[in-house]
Amino acid sequence: MTRSVLAIGAHIGDMDLTAGPTLAKLVLEGASATIVALTPGERGHPRLTPAEYKKQKIAEGTAFAEAIGADFLVLDHSDGFLPSTDDVALQLAQIIREKQPDTIITHWKHSIHRDHEHTAVLAERARFLAGLPMDATLPRHGVRSFLHAENWEDMEGFTPSLYVPISDEAFYRWVSAIRHQAFARGETYGFRYIDYYTALMTTRGCLAGYPRACAFHTNQSPEVTKLAGP
Repeated sequence: MTRSVLAIGAHIGDMDLTAGPTLAKLVLEGASATIVALTPGERGHPRLTPAEYKKQKIAEGTAFAEAIGADFLVLDHSDGFLPSTDDVALQLAQIIREKQPDTIITHWKHSIHRDHEHTAVLAERARFLAGLPMDATLPRHGVRSFLHAENWEDMEGFTPSLYVPISDEAFYRWVSAIRHQAFARGETYGFRYIDYYTALMTTRGCLAGYPRACAFHTNQSPEVTKLAGP
């Protein structure tokens, strides 16, 4: 049973869209959830300056997490220039030691965005570092489950191997929260993110035998799981 989950995204909104319904489900079932964005995603608006959009993105990410009952952290790395270094991985490892998640969710390792690819590498490295005996203020922690979320920008080589059914209550909590993010509504570059991920949940639900489901990549054989609850 998953009692604590850490979702690590490259930008504010990445995990909100892809892992958000699953996080909402887990919180409703009594788990704790934390969303971490490694950059604000401040360069993603065609009309606002990075400084203006950074402020807006942080407000949107904070509101989303509050709406689904999750914690929210954003690191101050630069959108489009996220370094894949041990310094960043150690920042994440410290968060893992603090939050002690059973499950980590992050990007798939192949993407059209380098920040996404770097985040996948950093999350794996942080998981390793968090489990090492080190001169750290917090005890080491081993993460049991590591999942890659399905993202339309990260689809090269992505093969779903785990389906998480999403209840109506979790779905509507997610929809109510995500619609307050401008980019998700299609107001930045026009992509209809909410429509896409809603339709994708229906498609994955057909394969899992439920009305809706989210798909993840693991190293296991294909399965349907509730992750938490009966």
